[in-house]
Amino acid sequence: MTQLASRRLAIGAEPIAEGVCFRVWAPQCRRVQVVFEDHAARPLNLCREAYGYFAGLAPDAAAGMDYFLKLDDSPQRFSDPASRFQPAGPRGPSRIVDPNAYQWRDAGWAGISLAGQVAYEMHMGTFTREGTWLAASRELAELASLGVTALEIMPIAEFPGEFGWSYDGTHLFAPSRLYGTPDDLRRFVDEAHRAGLGVILDVVYNHWSRGGEEVVRPFSRAYVSRRYENEWGAAVNFDGEQSAEVREFFEANVRHWISEYHFDGLRIDATQAFHDRSPEHILLDLSRIARRAAGRRSVLIIGENEPQHAELLRSAEQGGCEFDALWNDDFHHAAMVRLTGRREAYYTDYEGTPEEFLAGARWGFLYQGQRYSWQKNPRGTSALDLPAASFINYLQNHDQMANSARGERIHEMTSPGRYRAMTALFLLAPQTPLLFQGQEFAASSPFLYFNDCTGEEAERVARGRAKFLSQFPSLATPEMQSRLPNPCDRDAFERSKLDLTQRERHGEEYALCRDLLLLRREDPAFGEHDGSRVDGARLSSDSFFLRFSASSGEVRLLIVNFGRELCLESVAQPLIAPPDASRWVMLWSSEDPRYGGAGTAQVDTPQGWRIPGEAAVVLHPVQDH
Repeated sequence: MTQLASRRLAIGAEPIAEGVCFRVWAPQCRRVQVVFEDHAARPLNLCREAYGYFAGLAPDAAAGMDYFLKLDDSPQRFSDPASRFQPAGPRGPSRIVDPNAYQWRDAGWAGISLAGQVAYEMHMGTFTREGTWLAASRELAELASLGVTALEIMPIAEFPGEFGWSYDGTHLFAPSRLYGTPDDLRRFVDEAHRAGLGVILDVVYNHWSRGGEEVVRPFSRAYVSRRYENEWGAAVNFDGEQSAEVREFFEANVRHWISEYHFDGLRIDATQAFHDRSPEHILLDLSRIARRAAGRRSVLIIGENEPQHAELLRSAEQGGCEFDALWNDDFHHAAMVRLTGRREAYYTDYEGTPEEFLAGARWGFLYQGQRYSWQKNPRGTSALDLPAASFINYLQNHDQMANSARGERIHEMTSPGRYRAMTALFLLAPQTPLLFQGQEFAASSPFLYFNDCTGEEAERVARGRAKFLSQFPSLATPEMQSRLPNPCDRDAFERSKLDLTQRERHGEEYALCRDLLLLRREDPAFGEHDGSRVDGARLSSDSFFLRFSASSGEVRLLIVNFGRELCLESVAQPLIAPPDASRWVMLWSSEDPRYGGAGTAQVDTPQGWRIPGEAAVVLHPVQDH
């Protein structure tokens, strides 16, 4: 039928002028029938098409109706694997959604490119007390005023229970009912664009959760690959028999989020767990699909990749997947060691030295192919030629906070002075910074791992969490294991909610973040975000400096000292010298009383250098007269 040929997506329910088109991939079935909860619509027997698809047009169906799918002679009713909304949860009926009903107001929005972005990771259920798209929309202007430019939303696909991280999604096309309706989500993205904020969605395509596998298995066992192992669930069949249709499912999902919800890009979870021996790797395929779906808009493709395979950022001709950026674990791990002294598990190969921070500011990843003792293998691939913006630096994210067992914030694990100094390095370095929700005002709320389940499933989740954390010797003792928060207890979720009134009550920390982002954005030397224009040197075992040189000739010196006050009569390092006929003068200090500091005297004095302890300062040159 011609109506089906004009469909935007390959699968699911789609309203058109003549009714609602349905298309389902069910190659192991003989018959597929759509049955409606609204009895005014008659059941629809779908016609079998090529490659195991079933399709049909229901002229008396409309958006807002709920439906199930019946397969062969089974009395059981199934939700649609490509359901656009599950108002009663994963086991309830699927709802027909009209993506064209919402009237977008972002026609002038051109999308986002990587240069100059300041990202902000948020979990929709805990960002506000209400945990809804509507409540979060009220905070968008404040985030933009702070200096955030792009939101990175943790997964939102429908998942079991009343709270969770949603990395165990069951219906990958359906925004979770817990946060509002599909049009509430569209309105959130629309409002973000009006505030000048891009919105990036975290998606999980590397495995099937238990619930997700239960949803797709009745339609086809080919969704799952038995050739590969995956630590989080069943591997996805991207390269086996009938994998073309499985790939089409995920391609349609990318188009769905980009075209129907106007997302400005994707953050693809655990890319190292994608197994694909096809001529064109699925990750390259998905990045290209996203850009085509965006049309004239610019979108970003960001990857999480623990092994740090920099080739993901390269072109297809160079063997890459054409991603824009990758999360940078190296910066986080080095920072944690410096701030806490903690060197266990995956922090083992870091020392938090000046040399690590100098190299990171210049080259992004610290491990680019050399041996990594924690894994007893080389880690990473060469990234020396890649732009600084392609590395997403962070001090906190959802995983790393939860991996502290008690979900602690970084400011609670170190001294105030060291925290302010590290924040300055984090926000002024040329790499792209990623703030985690509440970090900007040193939130007192933790961020824990939480997953709403009961019975045997709850025991399995708790055991799995305890086993994962036992890689840290400090958390592996029976006493510590017994004190781990129960991830299935609603209290873990409630405690993780932000108290946004702390923006005012923690005004010193909020001012620190705001002023650093202003400096990053508007100062000519910090605003270019070009690693090739940054160099520096060690001053002591606890201190170092970075020299930022703008293409216009402007120069800034960022001095970071994590130790005691340092007095140097001279420094035999040419990069610390001011430009000719000028001297260094204080531009900014982390010890400013506005941030809770004790104040800072001039650093470059006629008697030598006096560098305050546990502080960061920015110097700029002024002409001598």
